[in-house]
Amino acid sequence: MGLSIDSSSTGTHKVFLLCNYILLGAASSCIFLTLSLRLIPSLYGFLLLLLHVITIAGAMSGCAAASRGESGSATKFYGAHMVATVLTAIFQGAVSVLIFTRPADFLGKLNSYVREEDGVVILKLAGGLCILIFCLEWLVLTLAFFLNYYAHVESNNSYPMRSGKVQDDEDLKTLPWPSRV
Repeated sequence: MGLSIDSSSTGTHKVFLLCNYILLGAASSCIFLTLSLRLIPSLYGFLLLLLHVITIAGAMSGCAAASRGESGSATKFYGAHMVATVLTAIFQGAVSVLIFTRPADFLGKLNSYVREEDGVVILKLAGGLCILIFCLEWLVLTLAFFLNYYAHVESNNSYPMRSGKVQDDEDLKTLPWPSRV
């Protein structure tokens, strides 16, 4: 799963894939940071880990969406990706606000076995990554919108464009719309 992109990809595709790869790295780093807090027995700790796993799944589906073909299920896949990305972005933003405004209380709810001073430092590192994830997910949403828009425009451009010149009768017979007789 390398960063090999064919030369026919546009710059938007490349930035979209790069953002999704950075999201994958940041979310997996958040998982390792939260696991270092030793908070598995806690329900809040499990939900925090689940949020990062869903973020990873969203980034992986974004990578798959960038390389999808033109199919009928592409719009359903696009919609599901957008909804999942919006929800994870909102929750990542909320978690980062909780981490930076009340780190000691948040750490207490996580039932961590790490000393409070060390736990707060680890939480602030995870909070910084949550802010990065929040910003990248909104960038990914914007890029996904433009990629889907460009794909829609390209699929509707199968008809020839009208030009200012007068066409021959033979040219009019080959056009897909009815010609005037």
